[in-house]
Amino acid sequence: MRRPPHLAAAPVAVCAAALLLGACTAAADQDTEPPSAPTGVTAQAGSATSVHVMWQPSSDGAGVTGYDIFEGGRKVRSLPAARTMTDIERLTPSTAYRFTVRARDAAGNLSAPGAAPPVTTPAPTPDDRTAPGRPTALRVSADGSRAATLRWKAATDDRAVTAYDVYQEDSRVHSVPGTEHTARLTGLRPGTVYTFTVRARDAAENSSPDSNAVDLTTAPAPGAGPVTAPTGLAATALTGGIRLTWTPPETGGAAPVKEHQLYLDGKFATTIVWGGTPPAGTATYTFTVTDPPGTRYSVKLRARLPDGTWGDFSAQRTVVVR
Repeated sequence: MRRPPHLAAAPVAVCAAALLLGACTAAADQDTEPPSAPTGVTAQAGSATSVHVMWQPSSDGAGVTGYDIFEGGRKVRSLPAARTMTDIERLTPSTAYRFTVRARDAAGNLSAPGAAPPVTTPAPTPDDRTAPGRPTALRVSADGSRAATLRWKAATDDRAVTAYDVYQEDSRVHSVPGTEHTARLTGLRPGTVYTFTVRARDAAENSSPDSNAVDLTTAPAPGAGPVTAPTGLAATALTGGIRLTWTPPETGGAAPVKEHQLYLDGKFATTIVWGGTPPAGTATYTFTVTDPPGTRYSVKLRARLPDGTWGDFSAQRTVVVR
């Protein structure tokens, strides 16, 4: 197994009412103020034919709807507002590039360009089929409730490591050059559980196995309630099955947690329900798998709270079928 946009409903309603009078001017057509320019634009060569571009989100009074990436004045990529990183591929090896990013709003206004420093793709290594070794000793520290810093020990490669890619669960969320062994992540949500891993990559796009996984629970926002995620999740591969153990969230003296939802590879799989009194302390659940040995699963849980709502997700774990 393998593994949001600004909604401007009010102008539509105004326009619909105005149409009855034969005079409709969409609010978006009156918007002539461009978004702010993207800041913190970086570009790094991920391989001989690809460059990874990242930036900080722009702001706009009516909302940013997307970003356009340019190289030498030519638009090479358009992305939705939720995306602030991308890979530009099919580039020429040993070539200098300069990328800029412009934010776009619903009226089509473009921001001033946010420019990245020039970047040069490395020479090709077509005969390199050896992946780097895995990064080791990954650790994470919180920077307030919305940022974190990751640090790790360098990976080795028979040629050279050109980049390190940071993954949050199974999605790449950041990249840094191969000479760097730290990454600062911003835009995190308060009171949320995150699981991070790092992979090394070389000029031939060979990626290493995952580093060790690290968990981070960001501090709750002021006035927010406690984190409601299950803790201590562990996944163990058995012959023909997987055993999960975890600690349900505290309910503050209310009724104990009797239900959990199990997600496999990011998708809902089943609801775990205790018919009688839930176990005290550590909970255990074993399920059967029929996939061939070597199949990789990503596993996470969330609990139904006493008020009937679903709590936060646990940290994610990966397990390989035996």
